[in-house]
Amino acid sequence: MSQARNHGVDHRPVRPSDNRVAGTGASARRHVAARLAVGAPALPVLVVAAVVCADLVEGAGMIWLPLLAAGPALAATTNGPRGVLCVGVLAVLVGATLGVRDGVPGRELAAVLSALVAVTLASGLAGVLRGRRERVLAAVRSVAETAQHALLVPVPATVGPFQVAVRYSAAAAEARIGGDLYALIPTPHGVRLIVGDVRGKGLPAVGTAALVLGVFREAAHDEPDLLAVVDRIERSLARNLGRDDFVTAVVAGYPREGQLEVVNCGHAPPLLARASGSISAVEPAVPAPPLGLRDLTGHTPGLQTLPFADGDQLLLYTDGVTEARDGGRAFYPLAEGLQRHVSQEPAHTVGALHEELLAHVGGRLHDDAALLLIRKPVPSGAEPEAPGPSGTGPDAHAPLPEARCCS
Repeated sequence: MSQARNHGVDHRPVRPSDNRVAGTGASARRHVAARLAVGAPALPVLVVAAVVCADLVEGAGMIWLPLLAAGPALAATTNGPRGVLCVGVLAVLVGATLGVRDGVPGRELAAVLSALVAVTLASGLAGVLRGRRERVLAAVRSVAETAQHALLVPVPATVGPFQVAVRYSAAAAEARIGGDLYALIPTPHGVRLIVGDVRGKGLPAVGTAALVLGVFREAAHDEPDLLAVVDRIERSLARNLGRDDFVTAVVAGYPREGQLEVVNCGHAPPLLARASGSISAVEPAVPAPPLGLRDLTGHTPGLQTLPFADGDQLLLYTDGVTEARDGGRAFYPLAEGLQRHVSQEPAHTVGALHEELLAHVGGRLHDDAALLLIRKPVPSGAEPEAPGPSGTGPDAHAPLPEARCCS
């Protein structure tokens, strides 16, 4: 009985139900109109509105009606088929209304409306093709990003005893992939890292970068001597690269507490920021050719050993940073930027340098650019030595230890 009463109550108010049914048609029409309004792009609709205003003011009829075709044609460049159809239908309806209002002859008006329909159909097809190309480009970018992540493995904020920050920007923004390379890995021989720049761009440069990083990751674990790591990379490139191909690189290692080893192979010198506030470039004591060119020159790289105390930082970078120019063709002053933005948080320092670099070039880099900063944190409770005047410290001009060459 209880179920029967409830069932009867549900069907008693017939009139409100009739009202809902009566309003269904109006609601559906409003829903369709709303969907069309959302699908219609703003700029093409404004073009159609401008033609309407011109016709109402001038009253010239056939002079303005052909310009309605600009609406669906413009919609094809920014919208898909739905947006083109909305603008095309709007242009046809407006054209028919204005033609009848202005007394345009039937044959001429039919020709104009037929042209509007043809332009709408062609623009819709163009929108379909553009959408397919965009999907293909999105798939290519996804593959490129996957390849980039496999090539340049994300570096954690802490590696061994170091705080680390990395920022990489590829010049080929559509593909998000380039020829600069970096890696930082803990090994049985201490933390080792590499930053390099492959000659050229595109997929060949990416292949060379993958080769260098693969050899480095293997040799860094196997070879106790940092120069032997460099030799392994050199031999591999000599077998696989053309005579005109090469890679500039800085390979560094931290074999023991307070000591940093650096091997520079034709690359831009790293910047050493002491805890005391001094900043200096680590120029190679023995100039060496880029990787892949040793057989042509006969020169071998040297190993520099530097003191690296708590609070010290080392910034490695590629030439896309230092060769970035502003509107006046002036290079970006990286050392001065590091002096301004150096802090106890490498991520903050590198982020500020990157933002300043983009501002320097006007928002778009024209070459791949990589920044890698490592910092030896100060133990809890210890305070770094205060900077000297003008950002210099007691070891600002201290000579670097002599380098030793590989045999």
